[in-house]
Amino acid sequence: MRRAASIGDRARMTSLSTQRETLDDLLTRHDGVVATSAALGYLSADALRWQVRSRRWQQPCRGIIVAQSGPLTGEQRFRIAVLWAGHGAALAGMTAARLQGLRGFDDKPGAIHVLRPVGHSLRGARPPLALVIHHTRHLTEADIHAAREPPQTRIARSLVDAATWMGTERGAQAVLAAGVQQRLVRVSDLTAEVSRNPRLYRRAIIRQALADIDGGAHALSEIDFTRLVIRRFRLPEPDRQVPRLDQRGRRRWLDAVWEQARLVVEIDGAGHVDVRGYWDDMNRDNQLTRHYRVLRFPAWAVRYQPEYVASEILRALRDAGYPC
Repeated sequence: MRRAASIGDRARMTSLSTQRETLDDLLTRHDGVVATSAALGYLSADALRWQVRSRRWQQPCRGIIVAQSGPLTGEQRFRIAVLWAGHGAALAGMTAARLQGLRGFDDKPGAIHVLRPVGHSLRGARPPLALVIHHTRHLTEADIHAAREPPQTRIARSLVDAATWMGTERGAQAVLAAGVQQRLVRVSDLTAEVSRNPRLYRRAIIRQALADIDGGAHALSEIDFTRLVIRRFRLPEPDRQVPRLDQRGRRRWLDAVWEQARLVVEIDGAGHVDVRGYWDDMNRDNQLTRHYRVLRFPAWAVRYQPEYVASEILRALRDAGYPC
């Protein structure tokens, strides 16, 4: 005959139940990914080994436990990467920027960029992830986004780091322009981030790109336009990203405007592959041509035939009687 549970038995059962709920809460907060040392705060070593050996849980690398048996989710991969990289590490560069909304950039398949302080130890053998580890002497709590998990650098730091890690200078310019164009960050925030690190790789190029963007060149094709056409051929500086209201009262942005000459220049980038977007631009041009002359150039012409683009603009300015 089974005896009634004593007060002590009930207390122990309540304690175990509370402990299990606390462990479940911990696992929920961390998407099932925890350090082995954290799990041992709730389970005995034997119980933890049994979870792994029975394949209810998995151990992607030494010191890290994933409390599930199925394929890893993207969020779990990010958490494993940061946990493995050690104390103070954070998702960074393109990985952090994408998590915070950056669109339109491809990277190595599955690549996870992690930034970690110099001098901190790793957890041993690398987990089976496409990790790209970057080391730095400049990483503080102020660099880490306070409201996002897993730990990741703030958007300004993420974009500047991504620019320094890009394979080409054009890629560096593009990622900065995209961050501003997509309204994820202000130029002033990026400039402040660059100023914090006088030894930043590509610092001069990044500062010049930010100056171009701050002048209104919010797309890479417009940066090319400023650098390859306006400055190289010493054309008069236009106003950039000038707002205009169309007939429906919608605000439209013009790439470059010489108001005195009533001349507008538009640079067509990759976005104009979208037929609807292209028609919107054509419709805007149809309305503008009643009062302005509109010249349109594809981004590739700005990059590879800047002499032609400059000559067409110069001819239009002179035709309008502009002093140049």
